[in-house]
Amino acid sequence: MSRAFVRLWIAGFVSEIGDWLLQVAMPIFVYQLTGSVGATATTFVVALLPSLALSPLAGVLADRWDRRKLMIAVSLLQAAALLPLLLVDGPADLVLVNVVTAAQAGLAALFEPAKNALLPTLVPADRLAAANGLIGLNSNLARLIGASLGGIVLGYAGLPGVLLADAASFVLAVLFLVRPFGVPHEARVRPPVWRAWLEGLREIRDRRPLRRMVVIVGLMAMSQGMFVVLFVVFVTERLGGGAAETGLLRGVQAVGGLLGGLLVGLVARRLSARRMLGWALVVFGLVAAAGWNAPWFTTFFGFFLALFAVAGAPGVVAGAGMLSVLQQETADESRGRVLSSFFSLYDGFQALGMVLAAVVPLGLTGLLDVQAGLYVLAGLLALQHRWWHEHERRGGNDERGDGAGLVERHEGERGDRTPEEPERLHH
Repeated sequence: MSRAFVRLWIAGFVSEIGDWLLQVAMPIFVYQLTGSVGATATTFVVALLPSLALSPLAGVLADRWDRRKLMIAVSLLQAAALLPLLLVDGPADLVLVNVVTAAQAGLAALFEPAKNALLPTLVPADRLAAANGLIGLNSNLARLIGASLGGIVLGYAGLPGVLLADAASFVLAVLFLVRPFGVPHEARVRPPVWRAWLEGLREIRDRRPLRRMVVIVGLMAMSQGMFVVLFVVFVTERLGGGAAETGLLRGVQAVGGLLGGLLVGLVARRLSARRMLGWALVVFGLVAAAGWNAPWFTTFFGFFLALFAVAGAPGVVAGAGMLSVLQQETADESRGRVLSSFFSLYDGFQALGMVLAAVVPLGLTGLLDVQAGLYVLAGLLALQHRWWHEHERRGGNDERGDGAGLVERHEGERGDRTPEEPERLHH
């Protein structure tokens, strides 16, 4: 990987550590401050809303401005936005806490599209999936470190210690971004924000692979939404666990995620990004189904620890495959808007999955099997070549006529080989 990518990787890593540190510490601090479960839940909700609200602006900025400079500005603003929390002195200051939490979440929503849109310009096309795998490893490692530090620092140094550590992470990220990456920033036409956002949506509408990804990402997000609601119920009712067991099972997935991040590079050498996404989703769904139905045979907690650790690996591979497909199928000048639209789509369908888990009367096991089945269905759709490349059967090359079909033909060369070649690969 290039030095530019390594600097982007490290900058994203330390920034995510700061994000996780604050995400974990603030709900604990709010509960200690107020003693209210409702106030603590409100803090969680406040942290989710900016991603949906700022999605159009985040994509437009990522395509309109120099992405490296945008990431620097966001990181500095994140550090500065922490300062008002030093004024918090009691439950009456809860509004200030939520305002700062929302500001931090909103700034993080601006950072991610810029980072993911910049990534394909720093690595060769054939290393893109591996690079996304390292980004996935990044996220899981940052989650392990940041989530652990959040509670420890709050316990030993209080809120000022948390704020200092968080601000330091953002400043450190800036230091790795200050030096230019050597990728020239192209001046672009600047239509109004709403028009630029609509142009990004038209990109999704006009590109068949991106339309296919709307379905696949939607199924993935609904499944994840159902998981968030049902997981606690599963641990409580099926395994007889409590808060400690629930947290441990969620945390151990990050361990498998680290392995998955390292495996992506190997898998990407054998499969296209689309097929990597498809197989990872199928495996992830089958592992999930095995876990949900295992209590019929055993409730031994060690078994579920191992199973959830294993599930983390295909989860990261699927995430890397999804990002790689979206990056490859999108022109650089609109990549930020397309990615931010898909992030918003994911959040929306995740919310739909949460609602479905609460209202569909299938019983716990039935709902969990549906949750696993959605992942399998998404994977099978990604693997279905005829569904994905419908225009090839019609004799067309590219529905826009601008050469974007080159990506699909390249993918066909790597991931949809002649009937004889898969046999050789299996040997």
